[in-house]
Amino acid sequence: MRAQSQSQGYIDIWKAFYPSRALSVGMHEAIYQYEDPSPRKIKTWVSFNKKLLSKISDKTINGRLLRVQVKEEIHKWTKEQPHLRSLAFYSNLITSALRSVTNADFLTEQERADLFCQRLVSIRQISDLGRTKLKSVKAGDASRANARLGSLVDYLSNDFKSLIKGYQSDCDYDQLIKEAIWAIKGLMTRAKKKLMPYAVSSSPVLGSAEYARRLSLYTDSDLTPESLASMALMEIDTVRILMAEVSRQYLQEQYPDLPLPSTLEALTKAALTDMEKDAPLNAQDYLQFWQELAADAMLFIEVNDIATLPKNNTLEIKTAPESAGPQARIGWVSSAPPFDPNPVTTLYLPSIPETLPKQEQIDFWASFNKPFNRMIVIHELLPGHYMQMKISRETPHPVRLLFPFGIYTEGWATFTERVLLDAGWQAGDHLTMLAHLRKRLENANRAYTSVQVHTQGWTQEQVMQFSTERSLLAPQFAKSLWGRIMRSPMQLTSYFLGGAQFSTLLESEKKRLGTSFDLKLFMDTIMKAGPIPIDEFHGIFQQSISK
Repeated sequence: MRAQSQSQGYIDIWKAFYPSRALSVGMHEAIYQYEDPSPRKIKTWVSFNKKLLSKISDKTINGRLLRVQVKEEIHKWTKEQPHLRSLAFYSNLITSALRSVTNADFLTEQERADLFCQRLVSIRQISDLGRTKLKSVKAGDASRANARLGSLVDYLSNDFKSLIKGYQSDCDYDQLIKEAIWAIKGLMTRAKKKLMPYAVSSSPVLGSAEYARRLSLYTDSDLTPESLASMALMEIDTVRILMAEVSRQYLQEQYPDLPLPSTLEALTKAALTDMEKDAPLNAQDYLQFWQELAADAMLFIEVNDIATLPKNNTLEIKTAPESAGPQARIGWVSSAPPFDPNPVTTLYLPSIPETLPKQEQIDFWASFNKPFNRMIVIHELLPGHYMQMKISRETPHPVRLLFPFGIYTEGWATFTERVLLDAGWQAGDHLTMLAHLRKRLENANRAYTSVQVHTQGWTQEQVMQFSTERSLLAPQFAKSLWGRIMRSPMQLTSYFLGGAQFSTLLESEKKRLGTSFDLKLFMDTIMKAGPIPIDEFHGIFQQSISK
């Protein structure tokens, strides 16, 4: 089977097994199906992946991505076995069933009415499967899952009935709701009485063996946790010296009549203190600053011929709503799903209520100071995440969008910081360069602490102390690091690893081509290829030049 047809064949079967995930990436037709976690379906899926694994060639780019995906699926369903060991697995499917239909604004009223009927049946069937197939549950996880199921019962009994009033459908809503509630309560009762008293303890800490397995799969390499930690620690020490030198230059220019601090730490701290004073006043000031900053970055890329800007601007910049909870304190980029027909990207800026104590607000905005943002606009928007994701949507290889190479996306955004700074972005502004180096230090710290927590048993206190003292993280970022280490330990390594691989690629191409090197061609080629293994670009560039 040719690689392209092999990839498309896998995607078709993947969509049928994971219709909710297919819908979440913008495949609207998947709304008409829902998950069936029955033993027969899971067995068929595992068998398909095992057979395919022996046929996949890792000599092609898509083959490599597909092989990693298939390996992870086999491990999930044969080793982790969420259908046998996780109440949250069933709870998530059950509580999402109606929500996805409610939120699908592309449906007609009649289609929504009919799909509600189908989803009520799915809720009953999945609840029955959970009640009969679950063998064990995890402490904590099970309590939260049962609480979500209880909330769904309340919703079905009240708000949902109000929602469907006036809908015309052939099904008997009242009967289907009654059956769904009965099945959910049956699952909750079994979990509470038969499983939760014997719940196994669980920890988000992976352990050395599992961390090593995931790292090898995530990077599609033989990189070990020990090697990663060693590389990251070396980077931390190297960047600390670079920060001290930039700090020295800044202080000499800014305060020529004052003596310089005598130690590396004191030099850096003095410059960072000044950097954090150049901060927004409030959310409105911050929003206006970012809108101007994005326009400046776009103009800089165009004038300096760094990359080809997208023809249509589909970027929105907003203040993060307080309803986002802790996420509102750090902000985020909400990119359109790769297959969504409306590819709007929204940058939600960090925010803090003005009702909090004044000093707390000042400390908050100090972490998001203006020199930091003059650098981070490159990472988040241009030519970082927004631009890269917008351009990669046009790739003819859907497997690259569905199963992207792990370290590409954050690696690319990190790498682009260096490219624009080298090209003269904010030239002569030592504090912007200092912010870049601090971010570079943070990236290495993320990788290092990820390894230490999951393989060496580091505590939250150890992470906080190392991050603020050795890696000079701003308190706002150090505080949020622990949760990310628990939730996404592999993703945290991608900033450091991906950025380093792209930097190596750039130096290799500059050396190979000399005066013929074309930065714009280099940048455009990477974004158009999509999120693939970074080492594949060496061959891609050699082939493009030879042609």
